[in-house]
Amino acid sequence: MDPLQRADVPSWLESLFASEVGLAILFGLCILEGAMLLRFMPSELVVPAALALIGSSIVEAIAIVVLAVVGTTIGQLLLFGLVRRAGREYVMQTRWVPISESRLERFDGWFDRWGPVAVPVSNTMLFVRGLLTVPAGLSEMNRRSFLVLSAAGSLSFQTILAALYLFGGHLLA
Repeated sequence: MDPLQRADVPSWLESLFASEVGLAILFGLCILEGAMLLRFMPSELVVPAALALIGSSIVEAIAIVVLAVVGTTIGQLLLFGLVRRAGREYVMQTRWVPISESRLERFDGWFDRWGPVAVPVSNTMLFVRGLLTVPAGLSEMNRRSFLVLSAAGSLSFQTILAALYLFGGHLLA
């Protein structure tokens, strides 16, 4: 048993994630997380939970990180496109984008100051992860540039989470 795996995980949940469906569920959760729709689970727990439930060998860890990066990037690209088409007023009126006017102004300032590099940096940071997607969508940023920068930030974030989980498991072993 993985040293960081919780013994009190229901057997049905463990068997679900251990099956072929587990990676598909992870992929779906990551799309929701990237689109800022995953409210029932902090984004910082997605990859560690997948490693605990699916497996934490090097091959499994790489597969989980790749799926997480692709899924979150797709989710962020969907949010980017929606914000681009719908505009600022829609973002402020909708309840599913968890950002206030003052917070959006602060992120607009970050984006104005740092430009496109703010996207991968924010995707690597806890608590602001993905929130620069909104100002990027409202800007004149190229969709392809956003895709590459979003994926780079997600790769950094997911790799750090996986490494911390695996290193923590190694220390506890």
